[in-house]
Parts: sequence; structure tokens; C-alpha cells
Amino acid sequence: MNEPVKPRSWKQNPEAVKADILAAARQEFAEHGLSRARVQDIAARTKTSKRMVFYYFKDKEALYQAVLEDAYAEVRQGELELKVDDLAPDVALQRLIQFTFDHHRANPDFIRLVMIENIHGGRHMQDMAEMPHMNKPAVLLLDRICKAGVAAGLFREDVHPLRIHWQISAASVFNVANRITFSYNFGTEFYTDTGQDALRAEVTRTIMLSVLKPGTPIPQTPCSDRA
Repeated sequence: MNEPVKPRSWKQNPEAVKADILAAARQEFAEHGLSRARVQDIAARTKTSKRMVFYYFKDKEALYQAVLEDAYAEVRQGELELKVDDLAPDVALQRLIQFTFDHHRANPDFIRLVMIENIHGGRHMQDMAEMPHMNKPAVLLLDRICKAGVAAGLFREDVHPLRIHWQISAASVFNVANRITFSYNFGTEFYTDTGQDALRAEVTRTIMLSVLKPGTPIPQTPCSDRA
């Protein structure tokens, strides 16, 4: 879960103040959506002022766009830090699946932001020219893993990086986005630590089996356990 933003004096490092505003705004937008989020409440979370918020971000929509960009950049940075290019392709894919599942579970605010932007028809993202470029590396990474897996005789020759990205996202996002309604309708068994570990393993197994050639074993490596 995201920790509450710790207050920081506006007299300190201005870049740190900007980061604090982004963190507070992420919580505010995730909790209340774009229309109901209030800049004065974001300012209050950081003990600054609306004027200070608007010094860094020209208006509420610009702040919301910056929050979206920052949230996606965090995911992409996490993928880069996995350094999966140095791993065998099947192990690399397994680690990427598990990272995404764990990241989304630990960052429900990110999922709420994605849902909010979908409610708005993606109109804010359409004005963010850098967003597709920022997210393109996620598919390029999978493309490298797929090509290496095919070359090694591990993956089916018709593997499709974007479809794999969709599969990983679908399972990892649903796990968070529908937690409340799923639990209400079917119970909370899947949302205990044991239940989440089992789901994580099953999501990994399902996606790996869809990619590996028939008869190819799923790697049994330390990466199947959380660091």
C-alpha cells in the first residue's frame, strides 16, 4: 500500500516539494477521481498552498496528467531494474509476470488512476504526447524476451509480445480493480496472503504455458519467490 505523504516545508529542495505534491495528488485523485479531487486538499496534504501547487502545475488537469505520467514511469522503471536481459528467456518472462502482479497488488492507487482515465475515455492521455513513447519499452522488452525464447527453442514461434503484455496486465489489474466486488460476491479467500500467493503462481503458470512449446517445463527458479 502507498504510505501517506510526509509533510515537507516549501522552503526545502523545490524538486522534493514537487515530488511531494505529485505523491499527495496521486492519493487524492485515486481516492476521489479527477472531478471530485480538490487542489486545496492536495496542498493540505503537503502543508503548502494552492499557489505553490499551481507554481509547479498550471491547473488541476495538468497536475492530473503529471500524476498519470509519474505512475506509469514508476512501472516502467521497475521493469528496467529487473535486468531480465541477462536471464534465460523463460526465467526473464516468469520474473516479469511476477513483478507486474506484485507491483499492481502493492500499488492500488495506480490501478485506480488507470480506471479513472478509462472512465474519462482516455482524453487526458491523448494530450500527453510522451505517454506512448514512455510505455513502448514494455513491449520492446517482451519482444526481446520472445525472440530469445524462440531462438532458444523454448517459446512457440507465434508468440506475440503485445498479446503477452495484455495477458499480464489483464490478470494483474483485475486482481486489484475487482477486489471489492469479487470478494463481496465470492468471499475473501483469494485476498488473504495465502490466496494471493496461489493466484500469483497460477497467473504465472497460465501465461507461461501459453508461451512455452508443448512439453517444455516451466522454470523452477528462486525468482518464483518474492525478493
